[in-house]
Amino acid sequence: MEPRMRNIATIYPEAVKALQTLGATAEKGGLPAETLGLVHLRASQINGCSVCVDMHPRMLKKAGETDERLFAVAAWRDARYFSDADRVALALTEAATRLSDRADPVPDEVWDEAARHYEVASSAAW
Repeated sequence: MEPRMRNIATIYPEAVKALQTLGATAEKGGLPAETLGLVHLRASQINGCSVCVDMHPRMLKKAGETDERLFAVAAWRDARYFSDADRVALALTEAATRLSDRADPVPDEVWDEAARHYEVASSAAW
């Protein structure tokens, strides 16, 4: 099977710059680097980006991430390899990545649980 289009980075190199800027901004958000890498991988899995699904595990592996966590990130709810903080980051990632899939894409429970683990505004402030 042939890809439907060439790598988007070769077609629109300025898009890669925008993604790199977005990534640099996310790195300043306070998530541990290991968790942020898992978040990127999970969002890439949901979005179906084959380049990203290939790239993120390689980068995470070089940074010391375990095979168990890399292999289990798509099934994070049932895998024993993730902390509560990892789980809420992955739950928030799924909710934010699937905004158009549901009427209440980021429920207050998910947001409030994220606020317990990370410095984010509580839903009450919104």
